Amino acid sequence: MGNCIHSSAAKVDTTQSSHTPSGASRISSKTSRSSVPSTLTIPSYSGRSNSECLPTPRTEGEILSSPNLKAFSFNELKNATRNFRPDSLLGEGGFGCVFKGWIDENTMTPAKPGSGMVVAVKKLKPEGFQGHKEWLTEVNYLGQLHHPNLVKLVGYCLEGENRLLVYEFMPKGSLENHLFRRGPQPLSWAVRMKVAIGAARGLSFLHDAKSQVIYRDFKASNILLDAEFNAKLSDFGLAKAGPTGDRTHVSTQVMGTHGYAAPEYVATGRLTAKSDVYSFGVVLLELLSGRCAVDKTKVGVEQNLVEWAKPYLGDRRKLFRIMDTKLGGSIPRKEPVWLLTSPYSV
Repeated sequence: MGNCIHSSAAKVDTTQSSHTPSGASRISSKTSRSSVPSTLTIPSYSGRSNSECLPTPRTEGEILSSPNLKAFSFNELKNATRNFRPDSLLGEGGFGCVFKGWIDENTMTPAKPGSGMVVAVKKLKPEGFQGHKEWLTEVNYLGQLHHPNLVKLVGYCLEGENRLLVYEFMPKGSLENHLFRRGPQPLSWAVRMKVAIGAARGLSFLHDAKSQVIYRDFKASNILLDAEFNAKLSDFGLAKAGPTGDRTHVSTQVMGTHGYAAPEYVATGRLTAKSDVYSFGVVLLELLSGRCAVDKTKVGVEQNLVEWAKPYLGDRRKLFRIMDTKLGGSIPRKEPVWLLTSPYSV
């Protein structure tokens, strides 16, 4: 979304060789275990979690009848995006394509380009990786959850084989684009920290809800940025209700993205909020180093960001060896130490 929505529920094994894996992966369990902290100690949003009263489970009819969402017809979205014209394309992935569109803010009907409210319309491929189940999961959660650091779902379309989602438009695109694609200027240290804190607040909101939500696909391509670089979590197709009662975890098929998924979750299939916190730590390393979680263009241990960075994380004198050289001398010396010794780092 924004300039690019890059993720879907693609099921691939860990032998995939793409530079920055997109989509949910069925991940091999042949991974070493590591200790991961259980909570995010980030100043939280002052509003009360809307997800405290999330009724689970809900039928498809109940999900689609959400009063917070507009049910669009396919023709309405066709008109809003100028017939899904190529020059309206914002991005594409295994799930399909995302188009820029315009709708009237009051009537929610299609508007002329340049007028009304700008939206991003995600159009799923019928044969794509992100199936009906993931589509419905996203409608379910984003139809009920509201927070400044979660992307807003405006509505959806379910008509025949067509499945579309309509989001608020995020003009700065994804964090992944800014970190790993060559641009005129790298993200400043202040902006990177703003993004990290915003994303952490969104994650904390999900975890702190009475009816806990585990995001399960926290990664740079799913963090979208508005005009002021405020971070918002997107793509809830893999989100899962957290454990209830005396349960300590949710047993589930291992899904996520190689390089971001927590090793103990990969090895056991036991899902907890800790899995999201590990993924947050990986993204934090990406922000600090300018390197992506998995990079097959590199050799040996450098292909995996966490494994490459580990030897430097325990020694404050070596910490600056992992810092992004594009930042130059703009980094306050104590801040990387504080970030990587805090309870939500890798």
